[in-house]
Amino acid sequence: MDTNTILIVVGLLVVAVLIAVAYAVVSKKKTQHLKERFGPEYERLAEAEGSRKAEADLAAREKRVEKLQIKPVPPELRERFARSWQNVQARFVDEPGAAVGEADALVRKVMESRGYPMSTFDQAAADISVHHPVVVENYRLAHDLALKREQGKATTEDLRQAFIHYRSLFEELLEAEELVEVHAG
Repeated sequence: MDTNTILIVVGLLVVAVLIAVAYAVVSKKKTQHLKERFGPEYERLAEAEGSRKAEADLAAREKRVEKLQIKPVPPELRERFARSWQNVQARFVDEPGAAVGEADALVRKVMESRGYPMSTFDQAAADISVHHPVVVENYRLAHDLALKREQGKATTEDLRQAFIHYRSLFEELLEAEELVEVHAG
């Protein structure tokens, strides 16, 4: 091999190493961003699907939710929702099953009022996870227990737990004032 060929080969190797290092740095930053943003939701998905698939899913969620017009609940509506929650909570003592169903419906109304599309439960949970990664698990647990109630298999303790999970999500959604960019178009 002549000197020029060696220099070209070395140059190509250096470029390849630089590209690999740049890719690793960008990949690490992306992973760190998703871990910080999604916290327990990242861990849940990474465990279930593997980190690459989880990261692709979470990045897609971010892009989807960026296109939505998520907004805080207006003060007058917030007061109405809070009164409705108090009524549902008072009803829990005498009719826990019905109260859990009403809590589910009320949480859905709050989510809709904020701009979350409610086409399916799984999509709603995925959308909520972008801004509320900690309490989205409460939504999943409450939903599972509500389904158990519909099948007539829920115990009073199941209903109590479902109600607690709904309350946690309800309070976070109602009080959330996170800065959300509204994308026109």
